[in-house]
Amino acid sequence: MHFAGLLLLGLMSGVISGLLGIGGALIIIPALVFFFKMNQLQAQGTSLAVLLPPIGLLAFLEYYRRGNVELKTAAFIAGGFLIGGFVGAYAAQYIPVNVLKKGFGILLFIVAVDMIFT
Repeated sequence: MHFAGLLLLGLMSGVISGLLGIGGALIIIPALVFFFKMNQLQAQGTSLAVLLPPIGLLAFLEYYRRGNVELKTAAFIAGGFLIGGFVGAYAAQYIPVNVLKKGFGILLFIVAVDMIFT
């Protein structure tokens, strides 16, 4: 059941990510914390491990095929993400788990309020 739940989580995250263009972490991290009882650091690290292989390759190719990808923009963002991801992961190891969890929740709340009211 545990593996089936993880596969279902991956499937749902992929569909929502492909549909809405959101990061899978928006779905994966809360699900790992609430349903799979991981702490915030474990959930964040696991989510990054999911995204490491070319999970989004087929979704990207479909958007690209239809002319909906700005490659130069993506390359610059990827470069920044590479460096920023390392800095953020390094810093996260020194922040208490409950502070990370609250910060993640606040970020989700701010994004939700902005999307609902604008």
